[in-house]
Amino acid sequence: MDETGWGAPEHLWVMRHLRIDVEAAPIDDDVVELTTWSSGTASLAAGRRMSLVGDRGGRVELDSVWIHLGPDARPARIDGFDTYAEAAAGRVVSTRLELAAPDRGTRTPWPLRATDLDLLGHVNNAAYWQAVEERLLRGDGPDLQRPLRARLDHRHAIDLDDTVELVEVSDERSFALAFLVRDATPAIALVEAMS
Repeated sequence: MDETGWGAPEHLWVMRHLRIDVEAAPIDDDVVELTTWSSGTASLAAGRRMSLVGDRGGRVELDSVWIHLGPDARPARIDGFDTYAEAAAGRVVSTRLELAAPDRGTRTPWPLRATDLDLLGHVNNAAYWQAVEERLLRGDGPDLQRPLRARLDHRHAIDLDDTVELVEVSDERSFALAFLVRDATPAIALVEAMS
């Protein structure tokens, strides 16, 4: 983004949703090669695809959609994105939310830290994945030795002064975590075994 001029402060990007396919975890790899490209565009959003390939068989595929914000932090049209046109190849991305909020489940508090904030003062993307990783380590969900798909939808921002609960629904092949603030669900994560 620095090379093309599509970075801050003129252009800000917030994630709408992300899919991570862990085909083989790169745990034993010494070197991991990362390739990234634009997977598509829309009038207010762009897709980013990443492939991680390890030297000992690790392989992870990521696909994300980011909403473009102008300097005023409001959604802004994408004009002059020609640098990424070849990689996008005319594909169109969607900002439509994909995951349904669970209507029941086990509730636990989720404390926030000042270090969880991004440039806009909202909880950053990595903090959501911390909750997912901690849930994965419990060991009563999908088999971590098998290929997994993890998805995360961002509906609204979570701020540092919000009181957040995690609502979990799970079975032996998957679990869903909803991030609940009062009666709103700002984000939902789903991790499931890939068949």
